[in-house]
Amino acid sequence: MTPADTMISAEATPRPSRRNDLALVLVATLVMVAVGALSGFRDLTDAGGDNDNLLRLVEVRDMLAGQGWFDLHQYRMGLEGGFVMHWSRLVDAPLAAIILAASALTGSVARAETIAEVLWPALLFFLALLFTARAARSFAGAAAVLPAVVIGAAALHFIGIFSPGSLDHHNVQLTLTMACLSLLLDAPVQRWAALFAGLCAALMLAVGMETAPYVATIGACIALLFVADPGGEGRIARDFGLGFAGVSGLVFVTTIAPSAWGQPQCDAFSTVQFVVAALAGCGLAAMASLDMAKATVGRRLVALGLLGVVLAAVVVSLFPQCLAAPYANLDPRLKELWLDNIEEAQSLYKLVIYNQVAVVERFATPLLAIMLMALHLGRGGSRRQDSLVGALLVVAFLVSAWQVRGSTFSIALAVIPLCAWIAKWRQRAEASPSRGSALRVAAAWLVSVNALWACAAVAASSAFETGAAVKAASVNGTCQGKTAFAALSQLPDTTVLAISNLGSPILAYSGHRVFAGPYHRNVAGNLLALDTFLGSNADARKVVESHHVGLVALCLGNAETRLLVGRAPDGFLAGLTHGNIPDWLEPVVETRGAQLKLYRVKLGG
Repeated sequence: MTPADTMISAEATPRPSRRNDLALVLVATLVMVAVGALSGFRDLTDAGGDNDNLLRLVEVRDMLAGQGWFDLHQYRMGLEGGFVMHWSRLVDAPLAAIILAASALTGSVARAETIAEVLWPALLFFLALLFTARAARSFAGAAAVLPAVVIGAAALHFIGIFSPGSLDHHNVQLTLTMACLSLLLDAPVQRWAALFAGLCAALMLAVGMETAPYVATIGACIALLFVADPGGEGRIARDFGLGFAGVSGLVFVTTIAPSAWGQPQCDAFSTVQFVVAALAGCGLAAMASLDMAKATVGRRLVALGLLGVVLAAVVVSLFPQCLAAPYANLDPRLKELWLDNIEEAQSLYKLVIYNQVAVVERFATPLLAIMLMALHLGRGGSRRQDSLVGALLVVAFLVSAWQVRGSTFSIALAVIPLCAWIAKWRQRAEASPSRGSALRVAAAWLVSVNALWACAAVAASSAFETGAAVKAASVNGTCQGKTAFAALSQLPDTTVLAISNLGSPILAYSGHRVFAGPYHRNVAGNLLALDTFLGSNADARKVVESHHVGLVALCLGNAETRLLVGRAPDGFLAGLTHGNIPDWLEPVVETRGAQLKLYRVKLGG
C-alpha cells in the first residue's frame, strides 16, 4: 500500500467503521475496569505513594465545602495560612460534578467519591484510547485500528495514570494531547477538526505547564506545514490559531481571579501563558488569512519569523523570569533532599546508572517507534501525518530523557507508528501467507507491547542481580494505604509534624493539617519540616512549641525517612527511629504492628 493509498483509505472512512472503533474501545475500557474490580480496586485504599491523586481529592472536597473557585490555597498544608497550589480548577470541576451527582443518587458522599475515583479515570481511558485509534486510522488506515486498540490499551494501562483513583491532571493532559493529534490528522477532510484541535491545545496548556513542549511542537508543525503548503494547510492553520487563542482567553477569564490578571506565574496558567497564546494563535491565523503574508514561500517564512521574534521579545521583555529552568529558584536543600529523589523527575542518565530496569520499561517502545519512523522517512515516505506524529514523538522522547515523567507521553505516542508497523506486516502476511510472515507478525505484536519489555527487564535484572530498584520497591511499611492512617483519623484535629511523603495522605484520610508536602510552592513548610527532623531534640521542641504541633507521625519504612536519617544520624528523626523518645513526647496507643507511629506532644503537661 502506497502512502497515497493510505491517505485515501483513511480519509474515506465510513461511519460504520468508526462505530466499530467505538465498540472496540468500549470493550477495552470495560476490560480495564473489570481488571480493577477483580483486584477489589486496591488503588482506592492504597494510593501507592501518589500524593497528587490524594491532594486532588482534598482540593475537590475543599471546593465542595465552600472554598472559592478562584481560591487555590491549600490551607491545611504549609505554615499557618497555607500556600497557593499551581493546579487548575478545570480538573476539579468535572470531579466535583460527578461527586455531586453521585451523592444525590446514592445519598452518600463517601460512595460518591468512590464512584468518581472509578468513573473519571475510566472515562479518560476510553477517550484517550478512542483518539489513539482514530489517529491510527488516519495515519495508517483501517488495518491499524485493531493493533492500536490492543497495543494502546496495554500501553495506557502500563503507564498507570488511568487506574482507579487517578485524579491527578496527567491523564487529562495525555487525553487532550491524543485528541489534538487525532483532530489534526483528520483536519484535511474534517471541516471543524483544526478548530477543536486548537481548543485541545489551549486546554493542554491551561491544565498544566508540563505540556508546554508539546503545545509548542504542535504549533510549530502547523506553521511549517502552512509555509510548505498554504493551499492545503491555510485553513487548518487559521482555524487552529483562532481556536487556540480564543479558548486561552476563555480559560483566562474563567479560571483566574480578576485581581490576579496582572500577576505572571511561570508554573501555572496566568497572564504569561494567555499573552503568548493570544499572540501566537492570532498571529498564526492572520498569517494564514492575509494574502500579503502568504503569497510566496519567502513571505510566509518572513511572516513566521516575525511572529517568532515578537513572541520572543514579549517573553524576554515582560516575563524574563519564565526563561529560567522550572526549579531554578528552588532552595538547594529541597532540591537535594526532595526533587533529586523524586522518581518521575529522574533523567535518563541517572536511570542508566541506578535503575536499568526503568530504562527498558520507559524507553524501549518509544525508541523502537522512532527507529521505524526514521526508516520510513529514509525511504522517502514523508507525509504531513509523519511530520505531526514524528515531531511529537521525538519531543516527548527528549522530554523523557530530561525527566522520566515525559515517558507517559512518549509511550502513548509510540503506539501509532507501532500499530502501523503491525498493520503492514499483517497485510503482507495476508497477501503471501507463510510461516515466516506469521512469525514476523507475531514478533511485531510482541515487541510493541510495553509490558512485555518491562517483564523481560525485571527477569533479566533478577537473573543478573541488577534490580536493586525493583527490590527496594517491595519494601513493606511505607505507610501508603488508608488503613495506616486509621488511628490518626480518630484523634482530635491538630497540626501533625510528618515527612513530606505523608502530607497528602494525612490530609485525605483525616482532618489534621501538616507542614510538609511534595509541592514546589510549599517552600516554607517543607523547609520547616526538614530543619526540624534534621535538627536536635531541642530544636524540634522549639518548632513544636512555636507552631502549636499536637502530633508527630513516624513511618519507619518510608524511603524519605531513611534518607533523612542517613543525612542526620544524630538528628531528631533519627532518634525517633531508634526509639529515643524525648520527654516532651508520648506514644499514642496503637494496634500491634501499625505502620504509622504516632507521638502526642505533652508540652506543659
